[in-house]
Amino acid sequence: MKTRGLIILQIIVVLFFAELKAQDKPNKQNIEAAKIGLITNRLNITSEQAPIFWPVYNEYENKKAEIKKSLRVHLSESRSLASSDDKILAEIKEVLTLRQNEVDLEKEYMNKFLKIISVRQYSELLKTDFLFKQLLLKKLEKKESQK
Repeated sequence: MKTRGLIILQIIVVLFFAELKAQDKPNKQNIEAAKIGLITNRLNITSEQAPIFWPVYNEYENKKAEIKKSLRVHLSESRSLASSDDKILAEIKEVLTLRQNEVDLEKEYMNKFLKIISVRQYSELLKTDFLFKQLLLKKLEKKESQK
């Protein structure tokens, strides 16, 4: 079963990167499909876990994306040299609050995930999220350097 899962994972990753290579701009749906396939296989999510896990994971990802978007906005605003010191300080404090919100979100969803998946699966989820981001960044950097 492990070998079958590894083969499926390799096929998904190869197809994802082949699709990414074929396009100038990666298709968000293809990226998400590759990520779902990678997570499903690496965590070995069961058919019983899947319908409970994915809505929670999607909710977590959406909330995390909102925080990251706010962080980008505040980081760009806090770097404006034309702003007053008070404005810059307020933006820095907001960035720290958003970073704390990100940590709080991770703690909240860790508890939600652990009601659905095992500790080992959760640990693998953290590793897989990191791995996927690294693979995607490397592929995008390679594609950018080829232009």
